Amino acid sequence: MELAAFLDHVKRGALIEGGSEHHAFMHRAAQEALCVIAELNAEYREPEEVRALLSRLTGRDVAESVTVFPPFYSEFGKNLALGEGVFINQGCRFQDTGGITIGDGTLIGHGSTLTTLNHAVDPRRRADMTPAPVLIGRQVWLGASVTVVPGVTIGDGAIVGAGAVVTKDVPANAIVGGVPARLIRTTGFDA
Repeated sequence: MELAAFLDHVKRGALIEGGSEHHAFMHRAAQEALCVIAELNAEYREPEEVRALLSRLTGRDVAESVTVFPPFYSEFGKNLALGEGVFINQGCRFQDTGGITIGDGTLIGHGSTLTTLNHAVDPRRRADMTPAPVLIGRQVWLGASVTVVPGVTIGDGAIVGAGAVVTKDVPANAIVGGVPARLIRTTGFDA
């Protein structure tokens, strides 16, 4: 299997059955990503080196305006897209197999987790996974230790309070917080 075929499968939200060809491909790709992540997190890296390693991880150019403070973790890498001026603080964990897109000018607080795979409820099928992308708009601010679950879209200009668990879509310019995250108010600004 090739990367393009796997990404097409995931983009359709198709099931990744435990033990299948898609499952095996995902695990092989994860090993490649883990090698890059180990290199990224092993020692101090200049910002240019961090971006070069992120480009290797994602398989696409990472803009000079992107800043990531290691340690940073990703278990797949090839389904992660970072916009211009994105800032990702220390200790973030991205499970990007199902697809993570982060819009221009977005800030991700330290220790945040973005997930894109759900396991089957049936314990006999627990190794099966359903991918669902996480889409984060432009000028979004995720506070420290935010968790975003599979399939969530966060609109442009939104703010997610520290420690929130985002289980549903967040409208543009909304301020949400809590577990699960709920609307607190709007920013009053357009992103």
